[in-house]
Order: sequence, then C-alpha cells, then structure tokens
Amino acid sequence: MVRTPLTPEERERGERLGRLLRTARGERSMVEVAAAAGLSAETLRKIETGRAPTPAFFTVAALATALELSMDDLMTRCAPTPAI
Repeated sequence: MVRTPLTPEERERGERLGRLLRTARGERSMVEVAAAAGLSAETLRKIETGRAPTPAFFTVAALATALELSMDDLMTRCAPTPAI
C-alpha cells in the first residue's frame, strides 16, 4: 500500500502533538508513560519526535489517559494555526 505524502500542515500538527506530549510527560520516563498507555517506548519516542506525525486515534487517546490530558485540550492545542 502506498501512503499519500503528508502535507506540511500535517507534519507541523504532529510536531506540536509530540512537543505537547513530551511536556505533559515531564519527569516521568518514556518507558513508564508508554507502559501506562499500553504502547511501546519506541512508539512514544516516534510520536514525541515527530517521526510518527499521524498516530492512530486510539494511540492518542491512550496517551491522553496516561498523561491525564483531555482529548478536547489536545485537539485545540494541536489544531493548525490560522494563516495571517
């Protein structure tokens, strides 16, 4: 299956998500948070670094639960910034 290339906006949104998750993780280890979310540490690493800019909904939901973030807040904070 050939995947459609991501747009710059999709890449930027993924980078924002990664930064937000990293900040929310704080001093907790990547392994600890990934285990709490039922993910591998490598998956979390890819999301946090922007190498996986479009994670599955259930992956994001699991991370939000593990980090005590609301999905509404994640959506708002990762939404594209309007062009001026």
